[in-house]
Amino acid sequence: MTFFRRSLLTVVPASITLGAIALRSSPARADDDPRAERFVGKPDAKVTVGEYFSLTCTHCAAFAHETYPDIKKNLIDTGTVKWVFHDYPLDQVALTAAMVARYLPIDRYEPFILALFSSQDRWAFSRDVNPADEIWKVAGLAGMSRATFDKAIDDTSLRDWIIAQQKSDTDKWKIDSTPSFVINNQKYAGEMSYDAFRKLIPA
Repeated sequence: MTFFRRSLLTVVPASITLGAIALRSSPARADDDPRAERFVGKPDAKVTVGEYFSLTCTHCAAFAHETYPDIKKNLIDTGTVKWVFHDYPLDQVALTAAMVARYLPIDRYEPFILALFSSQDRWAFSRDVNPADEIWKVAGLAGMSRATFDKAIDDTSLRDWIIAQQKSDTDKWKIDSTPSFVINNQKYAGEMSYDAFRKLIPA
């Protein structure tokens, strides 16, 4: 896949977004299993969309910034779509970030993913930085303790599970790029506008 660099400086700063999340969110619960499905929307929505993304993919970041807000407002929040997040890490840094995200309480997962995308230039591509240290800064703002963060990045069973899920998704849906989407069992690939995406949703 071809990567490109693009500025996401117009996004609300992660420090503001995640600070609010940490204050209003509940602590981790027993059902916040790192392997549990991460989704937003009505569980019984008529349309299910699976997004296969890598947190270091600039196309995924652009989609999250430019298209996803309209999808959230017009399709997810209205009950039309259940949006399921699928980790598809393209490198070790993305894998580490995905593991950390899954150690947050379920209600903080989506905001954390969006915050990572909005700050991607800082933690994924900046020179002379340690990506794990930068991910920790964002996780700390989201309310994660350092002990939990260290546990997340050292969880080899979770790492193996994500990799196994990725292979299974590759085999099942023939995914070879990010972002990719499976909409009611039909695969589509590539960053796209809201209008283009809306046409893929059954009436």
